[in-house]
Amino acid sequence: MKVLITGGAGFLGSRLAHTLLQRGSLAGQPITQLMLADLVAPRDTTLTGDARVRTHTGDLLAQIPALMAEPWDAIFHLASAVSGECEANFDLGLHANLDTTRRLLDACRAQAEAGQGVARFFFSSSVAVFGSDPALPLPDVVHDNTLPTPQSSYGIHKFVCEQLVADYTRKGFIDGRAARLMTVSVRPGRPNGAASGFLSGLFREPLAGQASNNPVALDSQVALSSPANTVAGIVAVMEASREAFGGRTAINLPALTVSVREMLLALEDLAGPAAMALITHRPDEAVARIVSAWPARFESQRTARLGLKADADFASVLRQYVADNPAAVTLPAARARLGLA
Repeated sequence: MKVLITGGAGFLGSRLAHTLLQRGSLAGQPITQLMLADLVAPRDTTLTGDARVRTHTGDLLAQIPALMAEPWDAIFHLASAVSGECEANFDLGLHANLDTTRRLLDACRAQAEAGQGVARFFFSSSVAVFGSDPALPLPDVVHDNTLPTPQSSYGIHKFVCEQLVADYTRKGFIDGRAARLMTVSVRPGRPNGAASGFLSGLFREPLAGQASNNPVALDSQVALSSPANTVAGIVAVMEASREAFGGRTAINLPALTVSVREMLLALEDLAGPAAMALITHRPDEAVARIVSAWPARFESQRTARLGLKADADFASVLRQYVADNPAAVTLPAARARLGLA
């Protein structure tokens, strides 16, 4: 099986690539080739050193003709401009999200119509498709049949692309499935332009001995998923049969509902007061407005039928981050408390 991951040099793309290579197969077929396409080449030499891995760099929209010159059995479309970027730069969001996805889907259509196979196509959507519209307020709990009413450019882009994936699937051009990802925390590395980025930075930076700011109210609730749980959900959705996936509408991946206060208490319990002392609380109205518009509670029978569950608690999410990134924990008091000294 030949697999393409767009956004393959990013955090989730790289983690997904590692998972697929370790498994060695997808949907019961051995993986013979894994293409990682992104603006930049992956830095992870354990990926690029694998004989099955190839890389392709550059703006995705411009690179689609070269990338799709050969047929693919499975495509994970993760590449996207993030929420904060789309609000700051409207044209960037249209280019990176809508235009690129449409062009990629058209290339898949051409592959199918040329008799080169119908690709399994995973689209990475987002909880940002939900919002509270004056004519249709957001319910306290989002269910499988809750109507998306996005309140940001990013959310609009994701919802439009969900519908394109559904229609290209209906027409038989792809075997598509879209999943709405929750905020992924804790992400390693540098901050990105996402409005939800502070939900990683609040923990990643203090554990590294750096200051971090909380821009929202402490009792703000959010829907989260750990990196490992997110990738497990992506793979499960991609491998699901059409019957198991249940129609063509996007599925909501599992969510851990937790308040910022509860998250910080988990950090204090894990890393101690030295980490907490590095956190400030300066409100950012723009970030708070975007984040508060996203739902925090989900109930999905479709997700449950696929055997997917939310993370148990935020303490386990933090422990996952430490276990995956021990070298990133450089605050001496935290290292000593965690037994890393």
